[in-house]
Amino acid sequence: MSLELITKDDLEEFRSKLLADLKQFLNPKKELENKKWLKGYEVRAILNISPGTLQNFRVKGILSFTRMGGIIFYNANDINKLLESNHSNFKRK
Repeated sequence: MSLELITKDDLEEFRSKLLADLKQFLNPKKELENKKWLKGYEVRAILNISPGTLQNFRVKGILSFTRMGGIIFYNANDINKLLESNHSNFKRK
């Protein structure tokens, strides 16, 4: 039986990698910067909407899409435009 020692540096490296992964997971809007085409689950996470709402966006023409085989892809630029067009400068008094 062989033993492996874990050093503080190993734990610090693991911590850094874990935090980076968690930040990426918890902030899906960063996906827009990295990808040109997104799948439905990614779009739903970015917009915080249900599958039904995403389908309604497709049907009503609010969000364009491309179908390749059985997979639907959405252009990241279109998602960004949708977010920008619904941006509000609401200020509370």
